[in-house]
Amino acid sequence: MSRAPEQVQDPLRWCAVLALAFWLGCLPYLTAVPHLYFDEVHYLPAARELLMLGEFTNREHPLVGKELIALGIALFGDNPVGWRLLPTLFGALALFAAMRALWFGTLSRFAALAYGLLLATGFHLFIHARIAMLDIFYLAFLSVAAWQFAAAIRQPEEGRWRLVLAGMALGLAMGAKWNALAVAMLPGLGFLAARALAGRRRLFFSRRGAPVPGITLVEAALWLGAVPLAVYAASFAPGFFFRVHPISEGLVFHHQFMLSQQEQVLKAHPYQSTWEQWVLNARSIWYLYEPVAGVQRGIMLIGNPLTMLLGLPALAWCAWHGVLRRHWTALAVALVYAVSLGFWIVASKPVQFYYHYALPSMALLAALALVCDALWQNGWRKSALAPLLGSVLVFGWFYPIISGAPLVGPDSFAVWTWLESWR
Repeated sequence: MSRAPEQVQDPLRWCAVLALAFWLGCLPYLTAVPHLYFDEVHYLPAARELLMLGEFTNREHPLVGKELIALGIALFGDNPVGWRLLPTLFGALALFAAMRALWFGTLSRFAALAYGLLLATGFHLFIHARIAMLDIFYLAFLSVAAWQFAAAIRQPEEGRWRLVLAGMALGLAMGAKWNALAVAMLPGLGFLAARALAGRRRLFFSRRGAPVPGITLVEAALWLGAVPLAVYAASFAPGFFFRVHPISEGLVFHHQFMLSQQEQVLKAHPYQSTWEQWVLNARSIWYLYEPVAGVQRGIMLIGNPLTMLLGLPALAWCAWHGVLRRHWTALAVALVYAVSLGFWIVASKPVQFYYHYALPSMALLAALALVCDALWQNGWRKSALAPLLGSVLVFGWFYPIISGAPLVGPDSFAVWTWLESWR
């Protein structure tokens, strides 16, 4: 008598535990810098004005991220806790949602948890979850959108409400930062491609076939196209009520102004870099390096030196298996990386920075998790675990210089600046 195939247990609780551990790990030294640092000097004043509906400043960026920073100030006070606690929660949300997305994409416990470990120790998410910038918010909302879209494909009986949530999250991601724009189009385009490849005669109104049976292409366009745009537009509502420089000529004109601000030629910046340097992890940004109340502290943004490089051949593996083996999750990961990086290759923004690589780095680490999972499933257990252990160890070594922990003295940076371009 044959046995029923064993059902893979959902690692939901382990995903939650890992996200909670990450959040707790974000708290030490969170308020050690009592003043604004790095780009907090732009976004916190804008959030304060938003609370009072005073002057509309930092108008080149959309509002969701600053609305959430303002919410943190309203809840916890205009102090380091109020500035930075909400970003830590969104960092934990980004981690949890990203793991859930890979779980629904693969139904592999190992892939989901390996991704969580790589992402938690990959530097980008950790650093941006501890500073009042816009990046952690758009990363979190994109992760939620990926989670809900993957879950809709895996559980089509829940497809409608999950696509609605995915659309709302996509709108909020775009409303947090324009970095999300190119990737936000992928779920809708993916739905269209899947239906077109299925060869249905009633392309727009057929409810049959991938990616979500029961949902027509017209309905998918509503949830993944119209809803994101409506949510994005609604996020600008406070902009009409500022006392100084409100949105007075409509959203179209305001977006023309935003675009002109983004494309203006700025003078060279000592921390600017190019996409080739991002890929090779060859250029750092010092978010902080100064004595704080008599104690030397530093926060250097780079990617995990081990996994940022190991992830590159993993991306090639994903592209190969995605196209030739029809490993759709691997193909999706490779596409997210290519589109999110390609956005900056073709963008007309003249001065670019390594923090723009935060989203591509998340896709890169997903690719590495998929390769580790393939090794694990094929019995190469030690090879699968080695990158995970290595990532944790490298994170531990760099922790003092990415967390703002106390350092010995002003020359301490030399311990971690392995490359001259990291100095």
